[in-house]
Amino acid sequence: MTSIPLADAGALRPAARRTFLVRAVLAAVLLGLVVATVLVSRHPDTRTIVTLPAHSSAIVVLDVSASISADTYARIGATLSSLARSNGRYGLVVFSDQAYEALPPGTPAADLQPLVRYFTLPPVKGPGFAPSFPPNPWERVFSAGTKISAGLDLAHGIALADRLSKPVAILISDLDDDPDDLLRLNNVVEQLKSDHIPLRIVGLNPSPGDAGRFKELTGAPIVQAGTVGAESSPRNRTPFPWTLVALVLLVSVTLAAYELWGPRLDWREA
Repeated sequence: MTSIPLADAGALRPAARRTFLVRAVLAAVLLGLVVATVLVSRHPDTRTIVTLPAHSSAIVVLDVSASISADTYARIGATLSSLARSNGRYGLVVFSDQAYEALPPGTPAADLQPLVRYFTLPPVKGPGFAPSFPPNPWERVFSAGTKISAGLDLAHGIALADRLSKPVAILISDLDDDPDDLLRLNNVVEQLKSDHIPLRIVGLNPSPGDAGRFKELTGAPIVQAGTVGAESSPRNRTPFPWTLVALVLLVSVTLAAYELWGPRLDWREA
């Protein structure tokens, strides 16, 4: 016998509806959380030092001018290493008082890794020998004055010439621009805005004045590049969805407890 005949079965119908509603809501929430977990796993949120729109075509604009000191080299290396470990594709523009295209857009991120060694201190060979950064290809023939407009202008031209889909410019600089370049820089930034090319800025320990001027000029936040080993170092990883997993477990336990402590009551009218 699976049901109890009751003469006043109709009085239990509101309670039955409430029970069904609670079960349905818990089951729907559980299903939604499982689906959300699957979607997060299929489309991971890769955390880097800069956030980029999905399926964007990023161009890294790297400052190698004379104002970039050895103190900031580790920050450049950490940033490039972060980007190199991502699954994205990047172009690379290197600039000082002029700019050139080092890597074309769409280059696999891993191709940035060979550049990291130029901005990474080698191991100490022995006592009394202070390590120094390896000579890079730009320091003697290219690292002169600073014209940030040159780098951004070239990145802008590449984005238009190659008809990139969702182009984004990532400026990595100490933001110590030549005063004579500020007018040209303002024009280039306005061109980027008019062509819907977002600008992301990674600051290499800029002065408060330079950082404030760029934030006012671009309206974009300035992310500080961390040094290697610091807590603020760039990260490139897919975070585990702990919150979603915790919610799934909580709803599952609640649903199981409800089924155990409130077993279903079946009846039929007499």
